[in-house]
Amino acid sequence: MTRLTRFAAALVPVAMFFTGSSAFAQAKFHVGIVTGTVSQSEDDLRGAEALIKEYKEVKNGGMIQHLTYPDDFMSQQETFISSVVSLADDPLMKAIVVNQAIPGTAEAFKRVKAKRPDIFTLAGEAHEDPAVIAGSADMVASQDFVSRGYTIIWAAKEMGAKTFVHISFPRHMSYESLGRRRTIMEEACKDLGIKFAFETAPDPTSDVGMAGAQQFILEKVPSWLKKYGPNGEKVAMFCTNDGHTEPLLKRLLESKNGLFVEADLPSPLMGYPGALGLDLKAEAGNFPAILHKVESAVVAKGGAGRFGTWAFSYGYTVSAGLGEYAIRVINGKAQKNSLKDIFSAYAKWTPGAKWNGAYYTDASTGVRYKNMALMYMDTYILGKLKGKQFLPTTSLKVPEKYLTLKKK
Repeated sequence: MTRLTRFAAALVPVAMFFTGSSAFAQAKFHVGIVTGTVSQSEDDLRGAEALIKEYKEVKNGGMIQHLTYPDDFMSQQETFISSVVSLADDPLMKAIVVNQAIPGTAEAFKRVKAKRPDIFTLAGEAHEDPAVIAGSADMVASQDFVSRGYTIIWAAKEMGAKTFVHISFPRHMSYESLGRRRTIMEEACKDLGIKFAFETAPDPTSDVGMAGAQQFILEKVPSWLKKYGPNGEKVAMFCTNDGHTEPLLKRLLESKNGLFVEADLPSPLMGYPGALGLDLKAEAGNFPAILHKVESAVVAKGGAGRFGTWAFSYGYTVSAGLGEYAIRVINGKAQKNSLKDIFSAYAKWTPGAKWNGAYYTDASTGVRYKNMALMYMDTYILGKLKGKQFLPTTSLKVPEKYLTLKKK
C-alpha cells in the first residue's frame, strides 16, 4: 500500500459525516486528532489510540475521530490542510488536535475557524514559528525548547560529556523553536565547559526519504565519534528528527564513549526498541513495563549511565493529554489557557511523573503568549548515574540569560 493510499484510507471515516449514519448517536460531541504515521512519529499515533481506547471511535459511537498525515507531508501540505478542515464538516466536532503540528497547521486552523468558529483548535509540538501558530490555534503545547536548551547540556555534562554534537538539517533549523534551542545549547556549552559541534544530516522529507536519511546516520556516527572523541572522550549526540533517532542510538550503543541524554521528543519508545531489537507488544501502553524492558536491554549492551529518556513518551502524552484537555474544556471541567489544567490533563497519562513549564515568551518582543505552554519532565537515566535514577532537570534554575537568547 502506498503512502497516498494509506492516507486516503485514513480519510474514509470522514465520509460518514454525509451518510446519515447513526454512528454519532451515543456521543454528545466529537474530538478530532491528527497525527503522523507509525514510521514517522509512532508515539504520537499511539497516544491517539489511547484516547480511542478510553473514549471510543466516532464510527463506534464514541468521541474520537483519528486521521494521519503522510510521511512526506512537506510536499502534500494542501492535502493535509484539506483533511484537517474536513473534520469541521462533522456537526458534532467540537475540538481538533494536531500532533505534531506540521507546517500548514496554522492555515488549516484558520480555515476551520472560518467554517466553524466554535471548534477548539489545539496544536501539539508546533513546527511553525510561535507567532504564526499561536495566532491561529486556541492552544499550543510544545516541549520547552527554551529551558531544555540548557537542561540537556547540563545533563550531558553530568553524564561526563566533553563534546556535544547537534545533528539537524536546514528545514528544522529554520524553525524558530529548534533554531533558538540550538543557539541556547551552543551558549550553554560555552558556559559549562563543553565543546559544541554541529553536523548536518539529510531531511527525511527530501528525495532521499526516511531510509536514505537513516542510512546516512548509520554510516556517519562512527566517524563522528572518532572525530569528536579521538582519545575515548565521551561524546553526547542529539538529533532534531525522530527518524534519525533509531540509527543514532544503534551506533551509540555499539560504542564505548557515545552518550545520549534524551530525544528531541523524549520517550522510551523513541528509537530504543528498534535500536535494541525489542518486541514490546506485550507491554503496549504500559510505560513502567516498557521502561524496565528498555533499561534492561541498554544495561545488557553496556550502556548503563550513558543513555537517558523521559519515563513516559512525550509524543504519546501530547496526543492523549491535549485530547484529554480538550474534552475537559468542552465539558466545563477545565479552563482554556490554564497551565494548571494542562498539567492535570497530561498527568492522567503520566502517573507519578514530574512536569515543569511556563508560557512562551518571545525573545525579541518580550510578549508572553498565554495560549502557548512549554513543558518538560525530569531526565531518567537508564541503568542509573552516580546512584541516581533521575537527573532533577525540572528543579534546575535556568539562568535568566538563556530565556532571552535569540535564534542566530
